[in-house]
Parts: sequence; structure tokens; C-alpha cells
Amino acid sequence: MKINVLFVCLGNICRSPMAEAIFRQMVEKEGLSGKVETDSAGIGHWHIGQPPHKGTQELLSEKSVPVEGMKARQIDTSDWDKFEYIVGMDAQNIRDLQALRNTSDQVEVKRLMDYVPHPKERDVPDPYFTGNFDYVFELVEEGCRYLLKDIKKKWNL
Repeated sequence: MKINVLFVCLGNICRSPMAEAIFRQMVEKEGLSGKVETDSAGIGHWHIGQPPHKGTQELLSEKSVPVEGMKARQIDTSDWDKFEYIVGMDAQNIRDLQALRNTSDQVEVKRLMDYVPHPKERDVPDPYFTGNFDYVFELVEEGCRYLLKDIKKKWNL
């Protein structure tokens, strides 16, 4: 069985593709690529088909985290049947996701920072508005590390 993780933010060009790329790299380093898969999506439709934001791409490139081939997409109700985890970046994302939620109770829906025992912040701020991609990277990397730890423990990986 594959464990599927979907990261979600507002437009799918900053935070969620950053999380997808970081998490994918962590999964590969752990040798779990065949067991854990990841994707990202946005609540809104504004950026469908676009690559990650320039600031996200530049920072991930500096950190040697690949983003090739990534394109923004909007979350779809069918995602509830494809993913075991749908991970929002902030409380508004979670409210939007809960409004879209279909009847599936099998999907764990949480904010990324909910996986961190003592987070600096509960929400990952949107660098599209703040411009602070470095700080967002720091939070996302920490959140992804704890999310992967949680998945490994829960699924005995």
C-alpha cells in the first residue's frame, strides 16, 4: 500500500509546492519512494498550470531541492479518495478543505504545523504576501520532518 500525502495552500505556487518538494526529497532519502507519494494543490484556480513562484524556485534551488515538472493545480473532490493525508498550510486552508470535504472519513486533514510538537507558529505564513521565503522554508522543513516521522510510526515504515 502507498501512503499518499497532499499539501494544500491558497494558490499552489509557494507553500504547498515547497512542502511537496521538500517532503519528496525527505521520502527519497529515507528510501520510502515506493511507499510514500506526495502532491500539492491550491484552494483557488488562479495559478493552474503555472510553475512554483520564482521565490520558491530560487530558494529550493539554493537548497538543492528539485522542483522540475511541478505545475499548480486546484484541489478536486476526487482528491479525498486518493490521499490518506491532506495537509493545509494555515487555518483558512483547513476551513476551506473542510467545506470541500466529501463523505470520506479516512483522510487525515491537519495543518502542517500540527505535526510539530512545539511549533513557533500554528500557520505557515504565505510568502506570496510576506516575501519571507527563508522563514517559510524553515517552518515547512520542520513540519515535513515531523509529518514523515508520524507517517513512519503510524504505518510501520
